[in-house]
Amino acid sequence: MDRLNLFIIAATEKINPSDIGVDDPVKDPNAALAGILNTVYAWAGIICVIVIIVAAYLYTTSNATQARITRAKDAIIYALVGLIMVMMAFTITGFVLGRF
Repeated sequence: MDRLNLFIIAATEKINPSDIGVDDPVKDPNAALAGILNTVYAWAGIICVIVIIVAAYLYTTSNATQARITRAKDAIIYALVGLIMVMMAFTITGFVLGRF
């Protein structure tokens, strides 16, 4: 068969998930959404921890310069607030997705 016929067949016939290598298609959209959100929350948490580590390094190497100390403290505070927000979002979405 040539390419045009294969394209027409693919466009007109239903493709089974097993034909393209997907054994178990997602049947529960809440589970799919929860998986995506958990990945996003994990990456956000990792980024917050990295920011805290970098800010702590900046704080220890500030050499008593007030501007650098303030910058490092602000970064630590903002990263902690971000981490708390991520944990709250994780809890809220887990609660909401568990109800529906």
